[in-house]
Amino acid sequence: MSSEVWGQETAERYDAEDSGMFAPEVLGPTVDFLTALAGGGPALELAIGTGRVGVPLRGRGVPVSGIELSEPMAEQLRSKVDEGTLPVTIGDMATTVVEGYGTFTLVYLVYNTISNLLTQDEQVACFENAARHLAPGGRFVVEVGVPPLRRLPPTQSAVPFDVSDEHVGFDTFELAEQRLVSHHFTRRPDGSWRRGAGRFRYAWPAELDLMARIAGMTLEARYAGWDRRPFTDESTQHVSVWRRPT
Repeated sequence: MSSEVWGQETAERYDAEDSGMFAPEVLGPTVDFLTALAGGGPALELAIGTGRVGVPLRGRGVPVSGIELSEPMAEQLRSKVDEGTLPVTIGDMATTVVEGYGTFTLVYLVYNTISNLLTQDEQVACFENAARHLAPGGRFVVEVGVPPLRRLPPTQSAVPFDVSDEHVGFDTFELAEQRLVSHHFTRRPDGSWRRGAGRFRYAWPAELDLMARIAGMTLEARYAGWDRRPFTDESTQHVSVWRRPT
């Protein structure tokens, strides 16, 4: 698959660098939302990473399984919970099939991770894989940003998203390919800077709805965030819920 595989160094610093995503005001509404949709049934997290969402969701009594492409990321999760508590299959989220497929009441994909798949065909395959794992009436949830192209003036190819003393981040866009590269400059404790970049494919909400339709699912709800705020023209992200027919 086209997804970039995160290595050992990235995995070891991932939780610390994304510590804001673990804040109760961020993580709490996410887990509340997913717990309600799971309805007591089993859940599958695609690209489960270090378990930021899967571990606390399991703590709510939801049986959680995961798929993760990066073995080092899965190793970080294993340091929090054992395999018997939260099983993880190493593989890509578009084609990997786990035990119990067809029985999950919830499959979910958070924090823009659908964009890690760099082609439309792979993103469609991810929707099809989610549908494959769902029980009749089950739901697929995706959290992803709305492409910020309204902030991109003519002839300009870069948009900053964070400028602070410790970090500078900006996206550069390849509009014809619906791709962007996120550039990060992060200050180390010794005052030097570490440079990193990641490639992504963005998709509009309507395109994702069509992918869901191809996979046999229909849109049930779309919100501007996990707190179920209404999705509007000004929303910068969305949490969308598609349902497999009963």
